[in-house]
Amino acid sequence: MSASAASTYLLSRDVVATVIPAGDRVTLARGEEVFVTQSLGGNVTVRTDRGLFRIAREDAGALAGYVAAAETPAVAAGEFSEQAVWDTLKTCFDPEIPVNIVDLGLVYDLAIEPAAGGNSIEVKMTLTAPGCGMGPVIAEDARQKIAALPTVVAAKVVIVWDPQWTPQMISETGRKALGLE
Repeated sequence: MSASAASTYLLSRDVVATVIPAGDRVTLARGEEVFVTQSLGGNVTVRTDRGLFRIAREDAGALAGYVAAAETPAVAAGEFSEQAVWDTLKTCFDPEIPVNIVDLGLVYDLAIEPAAGGNSIEVKMTLTAPGCGMGPVIAEDARQKIAALPTVVAAKVVIVWDPQWTPQMISETGRKALGLE
């Protein structure tokens, strides 16, 4: 499902979700009706009468009848490259914006260092707004996905504020997706 497609579902069980944009964790109750507004990178953004929430990909099954679109793996098993890390980062999304964090211009630096048994990865990224409570959630999503790549033995994602993000940092692809061109 893309950002433009939306449907209503009932929760088949209680599910822990993240309040957007505060970043607080709450429980959405079994039987609650949710309206899917975005499903990108495996995570699902839903709206209820209480606001917007992000349901992590591992809990998307709580939406009765919801079928997530199959995700294409960023890299084939056994392969590793810098491009594989960039491709993986492109599977991470701000839950309010239907553009990945790379095309939003949020990723400032990617460092790959050889480490015992593989590679150590460090990413420096920012957010569209200081104080956004979703920052740690987005950064952890990126870290987990990078850590799952072949030969990665350590992954770290650091949120930085210099330089300050501006809309001019959005890539041409991102601008098109947002209708800015």
